[in-house]
Amino acid sequence: MLDSYFNRKPEFEIVPMAAEHCAAVAGLHAQRFSKAWNDGEFLSLLLQPNSFGYVVWQTNALIFKAPLAGFVLARETAGEAEILTIAVHEKFGRFGLGWRLMQAAMREAGGRGGEAMFLEVDDGNEPALGLYRKLGFQKAGERPAYYTDASGRRSSALVMRRDLR
Repeated sequence: MLDSYFNRKPEFEIVPMAAEHCAAVAGLHAQRFSKAWNDGEFLSLLLQPNSFGYVVWQTNALIFKAPLAGFVLARETAGEAEILTIAVHEKFGRFGLGWRLMQAAMREAGGRGGEAMFLEVDDGNEPALGLYRKLGFQKAGERPAYYTDASGRRSSALVMRRDLR
């Protein structure tokens, strides 16, 4: 019986991002991106009236406060929505959280009047590209040598688009 308790599947809850989440969001962003944004930058974006985000937490963690499992930050302006950034903690990479966060952002953007959603992704990020393609995003453009990793290697950003209507 105790073994089943310790080996249970994680359960998650997605909630709207709020100011008190910005420090945890910045911490996860720093783990997943070489050019991380700080909590003040996240707060500044979140406080803009056209911006919105979601965070996901594990609800059945064995510790009192589970680490942030993932987040998405987006904005909608004049019928066009944009994913500003999204990340999932590496330990939760195979639980469909990216899918769920993207679905939440697309629903919110559509509810705000968004007709299309855009995002940028490193052309070498195969897991993200696979997710976005499954969600119906298609390449709309490319920004050559847009990203630089810690070793100085440059890669292109693919601009992807999906209709929301």
